[in-house]
Amino acid sequence: MKKLYYLSSCSTCKRILKQWALPRDFPMQDVKSNPLTLEDLAQMHQRSGSYEALFSRRAKLFQERQLSAEDLDEARYKALLLEHYTFLKRPVLIWEDQIFIGSAKATVEQAFKVIHTGE
Repeated sequence: MKKLYYLSSCSTCKRILKQWALPRDFPMQDVKSNPLTLEDLAQMHQRSGSYEALFSRRAKLFQERQLSAEDLDEARYKALLLEHYTFLKRPVLIWEDQIFIGSAKATVEQAFKVIHTGE
C-alpha cells in the first residue's frame, strides 16, 4: 500500500510534497476535506505501533483544550485523531510496510530516499 495523508493548506506539507516529487497518480488524502476513517487510522497504527506516534502535540486545539494536563492513553489519542484533522502529525506517508510521520528533516530525507531509490 502506498498513500499520503496531508493538509493542502499547510505550507510545510506543500514544501515537502514538492521536495518528494511524487507521481501525479499517487494516492493522496487531504485530511481536512476528507477526514480520517477507522480504516485509515488502522493502517497507520499497524505500521507506527501507536496512536501517540501519529499525534501532534503542536496542534492549536491541543493547547486550547489544555490536553497537556490530561494523562492521555492510546484510546484517547485514537479518539482525538478521529475527531479532528489537526491532531494528525503531518504529512504521513505510507510506503508498503513503512510509515513516515511528520516533517522532521531526518524523516523527510529518509522518505525521499525510499521514494526515489526504493531502499
